[in-house]
Amino acid sequence: MKLKRLIIALTALALAIPAASFAAKEVKVGFIYISPVGDAGYSYAHNEGRKAVEKMEGVTTSFVESVPEGPDSERVALKMARKGYDVIFGTSFGYMDPLLKVAKKFPKVAFLHCSGYKTAKNMGNYFGRIYQSRYLTGVVAGSMTKSNILGYVAAMPIPEVIRGINAFTLGAQSVNPKVQVRVVWTNSWYDPATEKEAAKSLLDVGADVLAQHQDSPGPQEAAEEAGVYSVGYNTDMKSFAPKAHLTSAVWNWAPYYTKVVKEVQDGTWKPESVWLGMETGVVDISPYGDMVPEAVRKNVDNLKGQIIDGSLKVFTGPIFDQQGKEMVPVGQVAPDDQLLNMNWFVKGVTGTLK
Repeated sequence: MKLKRLIIALTALALAIPAASFAAKEVKVGFIYISPVGDAGYSYAHNEGRKAVEKMEGVTTSFVESVPEGPDSERVALKMARKGYDVIFGTSFGYMDPLLKVAKKFPKVAFLHCSGYKTAKNMGNYFGRIYQSRYLTGVVAGSMTKSNILGYVAAMPIPEVIRGINAFTLGAQSVNPKVQVRVVWTNSWYDPATEKEAAKSLLDVGADVLAQHQDSPGPQEAAEEAGVYSVGYNTDMKSFAPKAHLTSAVWNWAPYYTKVVKEVQDGTWKPESVWLGMETGVVDISPYGDMVPEAVRKNVDNLKGQIIDGSLKVFTGPIFDQQGKEMVPVGQVAPDDQLLNMNWFVKGVTGTLK
C-alpha cells in the first residue's frame, strides 16, 4: 500500500514539473542589402528568404537596405555584431572585404557573404548557379527574336555578370545560331533611370528582346513601352511588363537561409563555400508569358530537367571567345574555377569588358 502511494505521489510530482524545453536556441539574424527591398529586384528576393527565416522557432531577424559597398557596409555589419547578432548575411559582392574585417573582430558570430570567394574561421560564402537559369531564359529569347539581336543591360564587369551573359548567349545560340547579344554596362547594381536609358540604347540598335543583370524593372518597362519582349531577373517581373515579359531568371533563397540558421541553432554550422544549382531550388525561371508558344515551353522544360539531373552542363565545349579562340575544348565541361574567374565573352556577344 505504501509503495502504491509512493508511485502516485511521484507521478503527481512529475506531472507538476514542466516538460523539458526542446525549443530551438534563440538567435538573432541580420541581413544587409545593396538596394531597396520594395523594388522586386535582387534585395527583394533576399528579403523573401529572410521572411522564411523569421517564421522559424526561436529566430528574430532584421535588415538594413540600400547600403553602399565599402565602408558603409562595414559600419552596418559592425553595428549588428555589437548588438549581439548571431548570424549576419551580407548580400552584395562588394561587402566581402568589409565583412571579413568585422568577422575577425567577432569570432563567435557567423558571417556569410553572397557571391564572393573569401572565407574565415567564422565566415563562409554562398551563391547560386544562376547561369543555369540564364541559359534557359536565353533559349526562350533566342526562340522569340525576329531581328536576331538581343539586348543585355549589365551591372558590373565581374565574373558573375560575364558568366550570366555568356550562358544567356549560349542558350539563345542553341536554338538560333544567328543570334547576337549586345551588352551595355551601367556600372551600378541599382539605378532605375540609368538602367532604363541603357535599355533604350539597345532598342536603337535593333534589339527586340531585352535582358538584364540589374536590380530594378527599368529594362522591363522600356521593353513594354517599345512593344518588344523582355527577360527579367531576380524575381518574376511580369507585373511590370505584362505584354513584354517572356520569363525571368529568379532566386529563391528560403531553402538556403533556413538551412544555415538551423545549423547555427544546432551548433553544427561550419564556414564553407557553396554554389547552389537548380536542383536545390535556389535558382529557377519564372512562369512563361502568355506569348511563349507551347513548343518553346516544352523544349525549355525538357532542358531544365536535364540541368537538374546533371545531363546538361551549360558550359560544354566547344566554346569560343569573341576572337574565335577555343576556350573550352569539344566534349569538355568548363571547371568551376574557370567559371568563377570568367573574364571573356563567348562568340556572338557584342560589347567590351568595361
